[in-house]
Amino acid sequence: MRKPTATFLSRSALVCAALALGAGCESTKPRAVSPTDGVPVTQGGAAEGPTEAATPESPAPQKGNSPWQRARVGDKVVYAFSGIRGQPGDANGAAAAGKVTLEVAAVEGTWVWLTLGFTSDSGKPLEQPKLSRVLTFPMRTDTTRTLEAEREGTQSAEQPTAAGRTWEAKRYLRDNRPVDGPLENRLYAVDAGPLYLTNGLLDASTTLAGFRVPGSHQLTLVEVKQGTGDAGKVPERESPLGPGTWFDFEAESEGTKSVLRTCLGAERGFVLRSEGLAPAGSGGEPCKDFAQAGAVPLEEALLSFLWDALDPKQWPPAIPNAAPPVRETLTVGTKKLAVLQLDSAEGAEGLKQVGSRMFAADPWDKTLSGLAHEARFSPLSDFLYRVTPKGKRESMGGRKLVDWGAWQP
Repeated sequence: MRKPTATFLSRSALVCAALALGAGCESTKPRAVSPTDGVPVTQGGAAEGPTEAATPESPAPQKGNSPWQRARVGDKVVYAFSGIRGQPGDANGAAAAGKVTLEVAAVEGTWVWLTLGFTSDSGKPLEQPKLSRVLTFPMRTDTTRTLEAEREGTQSAEQPTAAGRTWEAKRYLRDNRPVDGPLENRLYAVDAGPLYLTNGLLDASTTLAGFRVPGSHQLTLVEVKQGTGDAGKVPERESPLGPGTWFDFEAESEGTKSVLRTCLGAERGFVLRSEGLAPAGSGGEPCKDFAQAGAVPLEEALLSFLWDALDPKQWPPAIPNAAPPVRETLTVGTKKLAVLQLDSAEGAEGLKQVGSRMFAADPWDKTLSGLAHEARFSPLSDFLYRVTPKGKRESMGGRKLVDWGAWQP
């Protein structure tokens, strides 16, 4: 099967992801951060990478003493963000700046519902398609597994002033530039307090170096607010970030087809991701367990999400050697999706191949309601064809979206 180019790599591990959120750089890999939610720490950590659907023998949820269980409607943090991402052959690259707001919209049982929104510094919507809507997702507050990660890098103690108060903080500086890696700079409050939404993050920046796509991105705390505790209203699931949802892609390789399911969740400040074969048949809960899912701290998933969103503003994305897009219809179950098909010349000299990709004509169309952010901005269908001397196309493999939904009750 053709390996996708960097433009079409799946989103951060969500966090590409990513929220999910994956950005194809070292800083987006799941990495350990010590917990701020009072959960006991054991040796080991969250499993990295895709896993098959977990078995039903998961431990019973525990109440614990997480600050997420004291969340109130109106709790929020606001960060200033900026980023610039170079593009091959383009000295200007792509850039964005503004504010990102993470806020508790509702508290319902063991779930805290969050909204994630992006604006310019003046409060206007951003031009980047991926940042133009307010996203929603649920965060589980009880304990189903130990969530742990270790903050890495050289430590130093500081007393910075941010959001109108002085914090006792620790800075973690990890410099991987000597091996063509990124420079990562993180500043965390020792006592997260009202910053529990992002595990105590005060400031974060990542600067890429070496052979990677050049660029940098950062978050800086500008506001923190504690809510009133009103009941709140569970937001609509029309535009989910990802947690609380699932989606299936049918993959074809060497004539064999299989359906792969991605389950996205969130628990006590971490974004969870599980990938594996979709269960045969229908019925039952689509995502039974996240005991072995990969886990990324929410603030790291957010950084990866922002990096991934620094694509050019044009839609659909530019593809080398592609013909102008053609409007088509892609059938997914009972849904008819309006798509733009881009065909591009592929293959080495003397080997005629065509890559055919379908993108949502409008990634925010209502026919895509409930689809995770990363999936709606990825190719909904992506195949490579061999072209015979008579002009007939023969599939060499690829994948296409075949189903999606919500698993969170």
